[in-house]
Amino acid sequence: MTIKGTIVDIFNNTMFKGEVTVANGRITSIRAVDHDEEGFIIPGFVDAHIHIESSMLVPSEFAKIAVVHGTVATVSDPHEIANVLGVPGVDFMIENGKKVPLKFNFGAPSCVPATSFESAGAIIDSDDIKKMLANPDIKYLAEMMNYPGVIYQDEEVMKKIAWAKHYNKPVDGHAPGLRGDDLSTYINAGIYTDHECFTYDEALEKLQKGMKVIIREGSAAKNFEALIDLLPEHYENMMFCSDDKHPDDLLLGHLNELCARAVAKGIDVFKVLRAACVNPVEHYNLDVGLLREGDQADFIIVDNLKEFNVLATYIDGALVAEKGASFVASVPFDVLNNFDTDFKTTEDFSFHSAADTIRVIEALDGELVTNEVIAKALHKDGNLVSNTSEDILKMTVVNRYKNATPAIAFIKNFGLKSGAIASSVGHDSHNIIAVGTTDEMIAKAVNTLIENKGGICAVTDELTEVVPLPVAGIMSDQPAAEIGKAYAALDNLAKELGSTLRAPYMTLSFMALLVIPALKLSDKGLFDGGSFKFTSVEVK
Repeated sequence: MTIKGTIVDIFNNTMFKGEVTVANGRITSIRAVDHDEEGFIIPGFVDAHIHIESSMLVPSEFAKIAVVHGTVATVSDPHEIANVLGVPGVDFMIENGKKVPLKFNFGAPSCVPATSFESAGAIIDSDDIKKMLANPDIKYLAEMMNYPGVIYQDEEVMKKIAWAKHYNKPVDGHAPGLRGDDLSTYINAGIYTDHECFTYDEALEKLQKGMKVIIREGSAAKNFEALIDLLPEHYENMMFCSDDKHPDDLLLGHLNELCARAVAKGIDVFKVLRAACVNPVEHYNLDVGLLREGDQADFIIVDNLKEFNVLATYIDGALVAEKGASFVASVPFDVLNNFDTDFKTTEDFSFHSAADTIRVIEALDGELVTNEVIAKALHKDGNLVSNTSEDILKMTVVNRYKNATPAIAFIKNFGLKSGAIASSVGHDSHNIIAVGTTDEMIAKAVNTLIENKGGICAVTDELTEVVPLPVAGIMSDQPAAEIGKAYAALDNLAKELGSTLRAPYMTLSFMALLVIPALKLSDKGLFDGGSFKFTSVEVK
């Protein structure tokens, strides 16, 4: 097979009209040839850090859409399903991903559960990590979210890192806001990447200290604008990732969009493509071709180097997508889950208190970090209730693995004027998380998800709309286009109920993520991410 186009040689910063010859899945020759064919041939895009589960799609269905946008590989942390099902969940992701051409590169989840302050469905200890890292299908130790454990030399944390070093596999970082001596300690433990930078200065310090910074632009956390100006000088040590990409967004685009945005800012296209294509392959030692003779034939054809509209995607020499059409077929798979809690009553969501002021989570649109604000409490019959006029709504996290008393807190900026929304996608333990205008609506939303053994929903007095997620309570068993359309409809409904957030369900899913400051809610209570300990809703 021979393919003609303008060949983009990232390693030599040149481009020329030529042809690529492929045999047995590899590039046998690349040579300059004059021709009239249009299109630019470049290496395929590699998402340097993503949780496939957050697309609400199993890997095989994720692949079907991603290849349309020129993605040929991902560096995938399966800790979402690991928190639900443990090592068998990771095995499910690996085996399902092997059934399609896209090159998934899974890591061993380092923090299951993410902290000791929440209830997950499984535990992965250092002995499990040792066994997983011995598996050639596991490419790295996934993000070390327990940065206090690294800084203070927690024995179990250090064992996990030591096993990664033993097997000569990279250790991924997760250190939001970490600076100074603590950052140096974290890096010196052998952790050389971070995708959690949300300011220019933070990312610059990490780059100067030898880390590789991954620019994240997902459905909830959007750090592209804050960090992209670092790329021209630090392109050799930067990558792109989405981290979490909801299905409706994935249908529209992937890393191709980030390349277009970077080039539009005047950044040299070779530097952009090094971050989008080359650096992840080299850092993680991936079996992904980079458009060189002898490489695996993983490359794409785009119409130009400004918009990066993808004309064709090849993986191991096979045409897997062309002009918006995917040739990746759906595959059968078994549905695994872990959901075992009884229906709740309205009274379960009461918060009896005489406090005049309360501690409130302030959600920030497009950010995983939150603020802590102090607000006046609103009471009804001795029960703290939602105050829709001030946009301070009651929130709950309900343990989905066993019967337990729901945790209650309050949150600002969700904007609901009626009803409630809920999700069993609640990073990282994936308990049920809900926000609502009344206790009755919260109970209705929570019970809708218990009935479906997972999903996302929106409820009012008159209606109940739900997108079931039967695979571990976090992924659909349906095709990508169908789940993407259903999710978009539910997202619009949440906005009709008053939410002003760009991605209300994605933002909701991170409000239980304790390792991101400042204030979050687990199934065990309100948590201060700064001091890394529980705090009270009531301000006394």
